[in-house]
Amino acid sequence: MNYALVTGGSRGIGRAICIELAARGYPALINYASNEVAALETKRIIEEKGGTAELLPFNVSDGTAVDMALEEWGERHPEDYIGVLVNNAGIRQDAMMVFMQDSQWKEVLDISLNGFFYVTRRLLKMMLMKRNGRIINIVSLSGLKGLPGQTNYSAAKAAVIGATKALAQEVAPRKVTVNAVAPGFIATDMTKDLDEETLKKTVPAGRFGQPEEVAALVSFLASDSAAYITGEVISINGGLYS
Repeated sequence: MNYALVTGGSRGIGRAICIELAARGYPALINYASNEVAALETKRIIEEKGGTAELLPFNVSDGTAVDMALEEWGERHPEDYIGVLVNNAGIRQDAMMVFMQDSQWKEVLDISLNGFFYVTRRLLKMMLMKRNGRIINIVSLSGLKGLPGQTNYSAAKAAVIGATKALAQEVAPRKVTVNAVAPGFIATDMTKDLDEETLKKTVPAGRFGQPEEVAALVSFLASDSAAYITGEVISINGGLYS
């Protein structure tokens, strides 16, 4: 069976993606680092809707932990494979660069960029062997235009965009697609500290987006209908550009 793994799948955009992919028939693997309560709630929602879900906890920035968790999952599921990977895990630790601490730089890049590398590298071999795979990287408007106070986050997401374009060319002959989705302001826990009333005035659509809108785009990119789309960065931002 073809499973879908969503890193950072317990809350926000990740939760919405898990729910949407499960509704499309994929058994969902809900990855999280520490918030088991939120992950269990995501699993409950999926199962109430008739879908299938499993929890798969590991820290994406720990390469050894990634390998161990995915190897153990493979041993429990010898007839299955993960054919859809959504690299969604990410954190913000905003600061003006002149005041930015080493830890703020390192942790943001570790999760978004190194996490992409560790998880994708581990799952890519089976996708290539099966000649079927969808890799969808959740990036950000910050990675396209840069945002002040987010030098670390902008750098991490811009790096994943570059990796998306390169990897797409490597694996396209084996029918594996690699795309990135770049949300703008989406109403989640990650943006709850922002001044929504002021910021939504800068968005032509006049509002923040919803996680379910991002999930719908990810679901399309995971589908057979998107087989000829690869190496793309698709913005979902209500018309907000630099």
